[in-house]
Amino acid sequence: MIDGVPVLGDRLWYLAIFGISAVATFVSAVRVNRIAEGDTRRGLVALLLTSGGWALATVGYLATANEQLAVVLYQIGLVVGLSTIGGWLYFCSAYTGRSLHRDPTIRWTAVVVFLAIVAVKLTNGFHGLYFTSEVVSTPFAHVAIESTTLHWAVMAGSYALATVGYFMLYERFRQVSHDTRPLVVLLALTALPISFDVFGMVVPDLIEITYEPIGVAAFAVGLTFVYFERFRTIRLAGDRDDPVIVLDDSDRIRDFNRAAGRLVPALSDRSVIGEVFASIAPRCAEKLEADDPLVTAHRDGKTRYYRVTEQRFSASQASLGRALVFTDETHREQYRNELERQNDRLDSFASMLSHDLRNPLNVAQARLELARDEAADNEHLETASEALDRIEALIEDVLQLARQGQPIEERERISLEVIARDAWEMVETADAALVVDDDRDILGDPERIQRLFENLFRNAVEHGGKDVSVTVGPLDGENGFFIEDDGRGIPDEERQQVFESGYSTAENGTGFGLAIVEQIVAAHEWEIELADVETGSRFEIRT
Repeated sequence: MIDGVPVLGDRLWYLAIFGISAVATFVSAVRVNRIAEGDTRRGLVALLLTSGGWALATVGYLATANEQLAVVLYQIGLVVGLSTIGGWLYFCSAYTGRSLHRDPTIRWTAVVVFLAIVAVKLTNGFHGLYFTSEVVSTPFAHVAIESTTLHWAVMAGSYALATVGYFMLYERFRQVSHDTRPLVVLLALTALPISFDVFGMVVPDLIEITYEPIGVAAFAVGLTFVYFERFRTIRLAGDRDDPVIVLDDSDRIRDFNRAAGRLVPALSDRSVIGEVFASIAPRCAEKLEADDPLVTAHRDGKTRYYRVTEQRFSASQASLGRALVFTDETHREQYRNELERQNDRLDSFASMLSHDLRNPLNVAQARLELARDEAADNEHLETASEALDRIEALIEDVLQLARQGQPIEERERISLEVIARDAWEMVETADAALVVDDDRDILGDPERIQRLFENLFRNAVEHGGKDVSVTVGPLDGENGFFIEDDGRGIPDEERQQVFESGYSTAENGTGFGLAIVEQIVAAHEWEIELADVETGSRFEIRT
């Protein structure tokens, strides 16, 4: 001390700096509980608490000249300090939207390596491979630690792992348009103490210890008390590759990522930060008020469609704003538009069948009946009657194919057993038997679902025989149901064709029965599959 003022080499400086670092990290750990995203919060809290514990252990180590006690406190600091790497990488992985921190293999590997290194550190008194100690009087009386090669190897590995976290954050910062320089500076503070670690070996006034807790404390204070909001908006904006715009609770723009800047031309200038979103992009803001917001973007002569979803975020009971996420649904929207055009064409075709063909068909059937009354035993007239009946059946099936493929507007909850038994009564089943394994509710259009069951039952009876047994039940472990028969089944070479329009192996079949089934399944946005079974046929429908 000089005139009562502590100088660089005084114990008081070290105790004050590391003590303040411990307090700063503990206080920051309380504040970061405002972070809504659980894994990010847990990782950052773990980093702050372990770093604070490390600084506190260092205070205890520096405060005593008792060699045995100092070594114990130093070893505690070594163990807690090593655990900061786990908290740091957990935080970096969660903050950048990765799942590395949840990978069981990585977790167990980290635990095993951690315990192995801890065992070496705690047993140093027996082998002396990690450090040696002695009491020295400069720059003040304390226990000096001289680290060995094994210590520096572990330190090198720890800093290498820490660097992986830095690269994760760097990649995240590049994804957003926000000015991330302040956070880059804060992250640099965590690495700055490395220079003190090096200087401690050559500068007499610096003790040869690890100064890393000081850097983490500076990072914690700057992050949680100065740039906390920026830290959160960067996480939200960079959380995904889709365009993201972060708005506050007054709908003012807080941040957006580069993808959003490309999607919304008005966001190309950083000056829009703080402006009301509706005043910057009024047409886009207007679309957000729709029940199912779909934004259309025209670029390079092409039209793309983005569906907008909101992710609200808050702290405690206070709303802090929302993130607008634009998901590219161009392919789905193009498919839907094409499906609508096809349905329109099919409707037109069905109307033509219903009116333009059914009328002359009815005339021909009526004339044929008159002719048969005059010549009852005419074989040619009988054949003509069968042909006209087949034409009528084809017209009816094509009409059904057009109607059953229309999108489902309203769905009802239906009992699987009830709908199956109702459909069974509408089919000529002869000596066939129906077995319902179990019941389950289905959400869909009752009329179309009954038609689906009728067609599959009719298919089973036509191809499996009049005494076929048909079983209906829910799928195990999946949402859906099956319809299975014990008939002769479908040959392997024909399995790929069963859902094609016009395909039939029955003598009087039109070939539209299973095609209609597929249309009903598609209209519900379900999936149907002809499963492999030893005997008979099994249709599995996943809802």
